[in-house]
Amino acid sequence: MALIANRRSVMTLFSRPTCPHSHRTRIVLSEKSINVEIVDVDGPTLPEDLMDLNPYHSVPTLVDRELVLYDSRVIVEYLDERFPHPPLMPVDPVTRAQFRLALFRIERDWYSLVDEIEAAADKKRTVRARKILRESILASSEVFKSRDYFLGDDFSLVDASIAPVLWRLEHYGVDLGDEGEDVNGYCDRVFARPSFRKSLTELEQEMRVL
Repeated sequence: MALIANRRSVMTLFSRPTCPHSHRTRIVLSEKSINVEIVDVDGPTLPEDLMDLNPYHSVPTLVDRELVLYDSRVIVEYLDERFPHPPLMPVDPVTRAQFRLALFRIERDWYSLVDEIEAAADKKRTVRARKILRESILASSEVFKSRDYFLGDDFSLVDASIAPVLWRLEHYGVDLGDEGEDVNGYCDRVFARPSFRKSLTELEQEMRVL
C-alpha cells in the first residue's frame, strides 16, 4: 500500500462527482487552496489504485504520500491540522469539542438520511427520510439565524459539512417552504463563497441554480 502511495508526488483525492461526503472534502480543499489531484470515480468500475489503497473501496479517499485516509470526517480534520491556514476549527478545547459534537450529530442526523435518499431502495423509506430531513433542518432555524455561519462568525468544518446537504435539497425533492427563510439566508452566504463555487463538479452544478 505504501509503495503505491509513494508513487504519487501530489496529494490525491479519489472523489465521486455527486457524493456529498466527497463534496464535503472538496470544500475544505478549496477553502485552504490545497494543491491536489482529484480523481473522479464515477460508475461501478473503481480505479485499481483505489481498490489497492482502501480496503473498503469507498470514496472519498485521500492519499498524501504514504498516508491513506478513507473517512470524510477523518480527512477534513486531517486537512485542517496539516494546513492550518485558514483555521476551520477553534483552538479552545471546549469549543473544539462542541464543534466535533456538532459534526457527529450532522453525520448521524442528516448524512444518514441523505445516504438513505441517495440509495432510493424503498419508496416509503425515501419519502420518510425526506420528511425527517426537512423537519430536522427546520428545527435548527434559530441556529442558522443567530450567526453568519452555523456555530460562529467564521466558516468552519461544520459549515463545510452542512453545505453539501443543503445544496442537494432541491435535487432530493426537499422543500423547506416559507419556514426555511433563515436557512435560505445561510445558504446564500455559503453558496456565494468563491471556495464553495470552486468545489462544485459539473454534475453538482446541475443540482441547483445559484
